[in-house]
Amino acid sequence: MIRLVIVFAAVMMGLNINAQEEIRWYTLEEAIEQNSKEPRKFMVDVYTDWCGWCKRMDATTFSDGEIASYVNTHFYPVKFNAEMKDSLTLGDRTYYFIDNGRRGYHEVAAILTKGRLSYPTIVYLDEELRHISVEPGYKTAAQLAEKLIYYKEEKYKAQQDPMGM
Repeated sequence: MIRLVIVFAAVMMGLNINAQEEIRWYTLEEAIEQNSKEPRKFMVDVYTDWCGWCKRMDATTFSDGEIASYVNTHFYPVKFNAEMKDSLTLGDRTYYFIDNGRRGYHEVAAILTKGRLSYPTIVYLDEELRHISVEPGYKTAAQLAEKLIYYKEEKYKAQQDPMGM
């Protein structure tokens, strides 16, 4: 009997060791609510359902256990569907889907990406919901890790504006 318990415990420990953490994605509203209790920066994944590179980032980059752990600890990760049809009320303003012929877009997606609607795009916001950076395109886990550390450690604040402004 004791041998069976030891084998069972060893198997369970092995399962726990191999289990990888996943990113705990928030809606924008949930992240804003959490931020009011515990301020953190935001990492917003602006995506569409039809975007192949978005799906690849989900399957590779965002599935990386180390990325997930870092993001969950230091950011509020938000998934935002740029073609979401539902209206979204933030504060005292309501934002809507804009029908634009073949494909439309949500007003919030346009605001987040500063009008540069391409997918995937990762948007970094500070604790006050101010833009830090808008970064379009697929990122590997290594590329994303570098950016996450850069923004978490606020190294962007030390960068000199190339225009001297």
